[in-house]
Amino acid sequence: MTDRVYPAAKPTTNATVNAAASNPSLPATKAQLYGATRPTYRPQPYHHRRSRRRICCTICFWIILIILILLLLIGVASTVVYLLYRPHLPSFTVTAIKLSRFNLTHSSLSSKFDVNVTATNPNKRITFSYDSTNVSIFSGNLDVGDGTVPGFKHGEKNTTILKVSILRSGVALDTENEAKLKSSMNSKSGLPLKVQLETKVKVNMGKLKTPKVRIRVVCDGIRVTLPVGKKSTVGSTSNAKCDVDVRFKIWKWTVG
Repeated sequence: MTDRVYPAAKPTTNATVNAAASNPSLPATKAQLYGATRPTYRPQPYHHRRSRRRICCTICFWIILIILILLLLIGVASTVVYLLYRPHLPSFTVTAIKLSRFNLTHSSLSSKFDVNVTATNPNKRITFSYDSTNVSIFSGNLDVGDGTVPGFKHGEKNTTILKVSILRSGVALDTENEAKLKSSMNSKSGLPLKVQLETKVKVNMGKLKTPKVRIRVVCDGIRVTLPVGKKSTVGSTSNAKCDVDVRFKIWKWTVG
């Protein structure tokens, strides 16, 4: 037999290896395809974020600074006003109270009071302008009479006497309030009463005028004996003390 001679395999060269590496055999994998087309990742600079933070910090700083300056100016202005005018609240005193009628029949109350309230303005350079004033008389928590005083101007170092007739006619009471009122009427020391005034007042200090604010005056410690027949009785006001409460309204909140 004749021996066949096969050609020797070509030696592998560096050029062949490089060509195989640069031209992979098909089909190519997804990683190879995407790796060939995907752009190189480069981290974005943080200049924009830092700029926004700086702007926010600057705005907050100026807002806080403006608020502090306003508070400082208000404090200085309040101090100047106080030193110039030395403002004091007006004072009130119940100087006289007379009971002409107080009938409780068939769970219905009828009453008539005549009350004198002395209002004093202790300020030298400040005047008060009052709206009409609602005057109520309470025995415990029960309203036993209401009246109104017309508005008036309270001058500097002035004392004004407010006279008002307070009536209540045929107002029905529930069982609980009727029982409490009967117990108070039978007291040997007399019927305990409390006078309450509510109004709005404007303060005038030279050319400076404040907005109207609510003011409530509560005078407690008053007692009066019940009248017999048509004869009126005079109540005791020697132990009466009046508290003045200024009430500021901010939005829907009342402060005071």
